[in-house]
Amino acid sequence: MERINEDGYESMSGSGNLDGGLEDEQETLVLEKPAKKLKYHRHTQEQINELETCFKEWPHPDEKQRLDLSRKLNLEPRQVKFWFQNRRTQMKNQLERHENVMLRQENDKLRVENVAIKDAVRNPICNHCGGVAMLGNITIEENQLRVENAQLRDELSRICGLAEKFLGRPVTPLASPIALPRPSSNLELEVAGNGFGGLSSGGTSLPMGPLTRPGMMGVEKPFNSSVFVELAVTAMDELLRLAQADSPIWMTSLDGGKETLNPVEYMRTFSPCIGLKPSGFVTEASRETGIVMINSLALVETLMDGSRWAQMFPCVIAKASTTDVLSSGIGRTRHGALQLMHAEFQVLSPLVPVRQVKFLRFCKQHGEGLWAVVDVSIDTALDGASINSFVNCRRLPSGCVVQDLSNGYTRVTWIEHSEYDESAVHYLYRSLLSSGLGFGALRWLATLQRQCESIAILLSSTVPCEDHSVLTQAGRRSLLQLTNRMRDNFCAGVCASTVRMWNRLHVASLGEDVKVMTRKSMNIPGEPPGVILSAATSVWMPIMHQQLFSFLRDERQRSKWDILSNGGPMQEMIHIPKGQTSSNCVSLLRLNTRNQNDNTMLILQETWADASGSLIVYAPLDVASMRAVMTGGDSSFVALLPSGFAIVPDGSSGYGDDWSGKLARGSSNKGSGSLLTVAFQILVNSLPMAKLNVESVETVNSLLSCTINKIKSAVSSA
Repeated sequence: MERINEDGYESMSGSGNLDGGLEDEQETLVLEKPAKKLKYHRHTQEQINELETCFKEWPHPDEKQRLDLSRKLNLEPRQVKFWFQNRRTQMKNQLERHENVMLRQENDKLRVENVAIKDAVRNPICNHCGGVAMLGNITIEENQLRVENAQLRDELSRICGLAEKFLGRPVTPLASPIALPRPSSNLELEVAGNGFGGLSSGGTSLPMGPLTRPGMMGVEKPFNSSVFVELAVTAMDELLRLAQADSPIWMTSLDGGKETLNPVEYMRTFSPCIGLKPSGFVTEASRETGIVMINSLALVETLMDGSRWAQMFPCVIAKASTTDVLSSGIGRTRHGALQLMHAEFQVLSPLVPVRQVKFLRFCKQHGEGLWAVVDVSIDTALDGASINSFVNCRRLPSGCVVQDLSNGYTRVTWIEHSEYDESAVHYLYRSLLSSGLGFGALRWLATLQRQCESIAILLSSTVPCEDHSVLTQAGRRSLLQLTNRMRDNFCAGVCASTVRMWNRLHVASLGEDVKVMTRKSMNIPGEPPGVILSAATSVWMPIMHQQLFSFLRDERQRSKWDILSNGGPMQEMIHIPKGQTSSNCVSLLRLNTRNQNDNTMLILQETWADASGSLIVYAPLDVASMRAVMTGGDSSFVALLPSGFAIVPDGSSGYGDDWSGKLARGSSNKGSGSLLTVAFQILVNSLPMAKLNVESVETVNSLLSCTINKIKSAVSSA
């Protein structure tokens, strides 16, 4: 008997011909409460036809649709509601009966095959002669091996079935080489408006490369590779969708330049793959696209190698390492490579804490010359809901999509998406970080473009140099190695990363915005022995960062702020370009004086500028050491202590795409300023075990204040 609803209606739903037990004209049973008598209301053929038509379009109508249909057919809303319920039940029963019939037929077929197989086993026939086969030659061991092989095949089939369900694509159990996937022919996407073809964000799967158990991580909890595989696949899908052009996930500014994430659309499109955002954290997201002087294979290899990755982004990455390799890729390529990494990201200021991130990096080829590399934090995946150590940053799916161009260049779309604790950041730098200039995609892409351009120029056989007679090819290489070490030591002293074991000093007379650190140097090549003191601070300057950079790198203006100049002009001896603009270079400076006795000290300096900011690093060196370096000598034993400046926009003026043009014109914008970081490293005592006194700290602090005041005075009077 059909079920009766609480109001006494029994709706006999569906088409009677389909079920075989109902008339075309259907009835509705009504229970009269006073008389306890059942009444039937027949549906007309027109009502049934209209209900069937609506059922095909929307089998689960909402309340508004049911009301419209009841008014149209002159039925009560409950009659319409229960008609649809009964119709769905009827369809379900019909499907179940059909499946049962098919299963019975399949079962009968298997029974017949089973009987035939049993007969064949009882009466084996030789395939060659047609006679009765002799099974006496099969030993017990061979028969046991056959049984074990059958069990292994069943186990392999079961595992492949699980893999198909997990990865969302068929997995062959045969141990044959797996070819790289061809570009999709039915789905072509344009990534960030630049025509990345064949890139599909749907159904991303992890190629079945060799998965190795972690051996370097030291994770106490049991390792479950499926958690990382699922996280990698989910992150890759999100990255590809974020890279699509004209996506509603991104909002473009009114001037058509900067792109910002649409949080409402993002939350509607994606589910949190690493859990909900921690309390007090804020989100930063950015996307940039540009042309880079490198091919896709070289860039992918660089990104998948921890040391090469850190060398490519020297001022962004303080330290990077690959803690474990879960999959090295398929064949000799990086397609399907999956590895765990640890990195420390930095903004060159003591007011911004270093971001330490443990993340998963997944690389996948989506077509000929088309690659994608994605990162996603794994702290939640490793430790679950209870994170033992405090994490000040979480890396949501971020990375790049790379496509080869015909001229040897690549088109790179870079996406950065993070959540971080804003309370740990000084108020001066909060606008910079929220605008994406601190850790955003613009900085990563600008650094990549500048580094690739520098490598191409330095590898060229025709590199201009101011004085070829002084600097040989080997000397230039040795000088550049010394410059790289100077720059890395400067960055480590500003941000206090774990690359150098610095001990911070807390002095009551110093402000909160001044960071003073110390460490002892003993038997370290390239450093003078003794007690080294590092002091750094950041201040706001009422001048555009392009103008401030031009002033500080001008050797003719150096006497206005540098005590090493002794109040006199400086002269550039050697100029090694590292980019298409003259500001990206390595220089060797000396005092511009006629008295040769005053030229016992030289200054090695590196400068660069791009859309995200600029850097000036220098160190005083004696003439004898530099003479050995310029003739090709080993520069690793030359002791130096770097000082310098890091300049970034204050975040109030946006991206500033035409930074190189502004640098050349010296244009100004009174509504914007810049953030200047000043840092010094000084040897305060040549004895490593000596104690640091307060006078040394006050001397370095005085040097900081004096230099900043001189710079402010010079730029305000300009």
